Amino acid sequence: MKAIYLVLDMQNDLVHVDGPNGKSPLGEQVRSRQVLAHTATALAKARAAGVAVGWVRVGFSPEYQECPKTSPVFGGAPKAGLFKLGGFGTEIHPSLEQQPGDVQVVKHRVSPFYSTTLEAQLRAGGYTRIYCSGVSTQAVVQATVRDAHDRDYEVVLIEDACCAHNDEEHRNSIGSISRFCKQVTTAAEVDFTA
Repeated sequence: MKAIYLVLDMQNDLVHVDGPNGKSPLGEQVRSRQVLAHTATALAKARAAGVAVGWVRVGFSPEYQECPKTSPVFGGAPKAGLFKLGGFGTEIHPSLEQQPGDVQVVKHRVSPFYSTTLEAQLRAGGYTRIYCSGVSTQAVVQATVRDAHDRDYEVVLIEDACCAHNDEEHRNSIGSISRFCKQVTTAAEVDFTA
């Protein structure tokens, strides 16, 4: 079974202490749950096992043509200058090492499957198992798990490398997707060779 680890929205606008969400409840959860450290651990384990790595980020062109103006999630991005491609905010956090050949996906909505090249890259690579983690649990993580499940991928969620804006939101999100994926943690359970 060929596998890929998708790292979801671990970009500076959302997870960097100096980013717009650095001092927000989401930023506090990233730090208190040690999401960056757990993601780095999962990355190291995946690469050591020969598992491919993919990076998913939300981003819009400088004029925000792709941004849905009526979206409660993205509608305010142009005014706030969030998720603008080519800048600090859409770069992957510097503590997470990217390598040549990694899959790269830019999305304009919550799901990384919507109007992106993700599925074409997964099919071309022959991947049948998707490991995933990221922020936030109630948005991109849920969307990825559900959409991957419905496309017949085996999905493994690395729970301790995810967070939401608070513990309750995270727990509720994990509970609602538990039947669509296997859940593991970086501490002991994640085994990229299984």
